[in-house]
Amino acid sequence: MAKIVVIGSASMDLVVTAAKRPGAGETVLGDSFKTVPGGKGANQAVACARLGAEVTMVGCVGDDSFGKTILNNLQSNGVVTDYVEPVTGIESGTAHIILAEGDNSIVVVKAANDRITPAYVGQAAAVIKASDIVLIQQEIPEETVVHVSEICSKYHVPLMLNPAPARPVPSRVIEQAAYITPNEHEAAILFGDEPLSDVLRRYPNKLIVTEGKNGVRYFDGSQEVVVPGYQVEAVDTTGAGDTFNGAFAVALAEGMSITDSLRFANRAASLSVMRFGAQGGMPTRDEVEGSL
Repeated sequence: MAKIVVIGSASMDLVVTAAKRPGAGETVLGDSFKTVPGGKGANQAVACARLGAEVTMVGCVGDDSFGKTILNNLQSNGVVTDYVEPVTGIESGTAHIILAEGDNSIVVVKAANDRITPAYVGQAAAVIKASDIVLIQQEIPEETVVHVSEICSKYHVPLMLNPAPARPVPSRVIEQAAYITPNEHEAAILFGDEPLSDVLRRYPNKLIVTEGKNGVRYFDGSQEVVVPGYQVEAVDTTGAGDTFNGAFAVALAEGMSITDSLRFANRAASLSVMRFGAQGGMPTRDEVEGSL
């Protein structure tokens, strides 16, 4: 069984569905409102666990009702929460999501997720060193991402950086990461105006650029490869990227090739958008393998 550590955010998603997205100063009537557990870190941890990995989550929640719900949800999905700490006097992180016009818009409030400091992560050093791969995202402090990249480099543990939400990433993190998985927008933030093909060539088998329903692009050392996506009728695209990253990590940790891992991840992500909720749509291992 693959051993995976996910270091990142755990939040509550506050989800509104509507026929259209409001413009500045505009009020529209919504169709529904739901609260569901989310956060990029927690999403990726649940995705990995549902696909059969042994997953440890490293993160923080508030000492509020949302924090209790987030913890219970992780545990019910089989995620080890020994390093998910309720922080006294701080509210849990939230993501405010509008589902409209076939896509989503999201505002994230980090709150307790800002307490995932280098010192806090250091408490989990032993489990990080024993893992097959570590996943990290950017809804936590930048210095923590840098610190984790240094730990993984020191102990030769592959690090997968999902650079979302988009912000510049220190060059040493890019060099130390084993895999970097931006979408096209995030890649532009990371690498500026440099042509994508040139950047892909500079980071063969490391830089994995997701292109939505069109699939995933990377350079394998000799040529640029596009692994196609799967066409489905989307209900809720929230969490599709997190499902992709979790599935990609599981497949790599189990020894699949990059191309096969990406095919597996694309299939998992496509299934995830067919149901409501970032985690609600995340497929099981049997569902992915049965649809490949």
